[in-house]
Amino acid sequence: MNDWTAFPHDSTAWRLDPVALQARWARLHAGDAEPWPQDEAVRQAWACFHAGEFRQAVELGLRTGGAGLAAAHKAQCIHAIYVEPDERRKLDLLLEVAERAAAQRAAQPQLASAHYWLAVALGRYAQSISVAQALAQGVGEKVKAALEATIALQPRHADAYIALGAFHAEVIDKAGARLARRQGSTRELALQMFATGLKLHPASVLGRIEYAQGLVMLEGERRLAEAEALYREAAACRPLDAMERLHVEVAREALEV
Repeated sequence: MNDWTAFPHDSTAWRLDPVALQARWARLHAGDAEPWPQDEAVRQAWACFHAGEFRQAVELGLRTGGAGLAAAHKAQCIHAIYVEPDERRKLDLLLEVAERAAAQRAAQPQLASAHYWLAVALGRYAQSISVAQALAQGVGEKVKAALEATIALQPRHADAYIALGAFHAEVIDKAGARLARRQGSTRELALQMFATGLKLHPASVLGRIEYAQGLVMLEGERRLAEAEALYREAAACRPLDAMERLHVEVAREALEV
């Protein structure tokens, strides 16, 4: 795990002591509805995550186990998606999370975070190998089912709604509306998921990015101006942690294309 690429930005401002972490917890976790950890080691794992010390967060989370696994799953996924430069390594990291989250879900089927990180890891893996191929392999149905389970278990999980909206939008874009309908994906449902996610977490940087991408996939040039406005809002956000800093960078890069 020592060969991980370091977080590429200055993260000094996001190195939080326990008091500051607790004070900011509700805002930092408005997307995933993660409860305040009772275990000090788990809190340390999350502090590392928010500071962009993803490798350390994974190590601490795995060592602690239990509630620490959510921090490990999230840190490894964020690192793989936004920081890891090697595509093969990225896929390996995502599959590791999927395997861990699947095992955790089997042991704790009522744990929303296990379902969610299984969905994220598999979903990002599917995007890398091609959505059409993933659908043919049944990966799409697993992602959809895991996100729906997350929402059923934790109705305030804003990120799960956003991810489900992105899932439906991408299926429609890649498979076509008719085939997508057979998979249970419709334009109306995708837009509803985005709207619900942003209602639950109005300040979400990721929500704006995914919604912008979804609008373009669903509506094309008709909604391009609206999508660009969402990217501008995301790019102008003041990030509260390392993850949001990475999301802001994605929005800025999208505006430069």
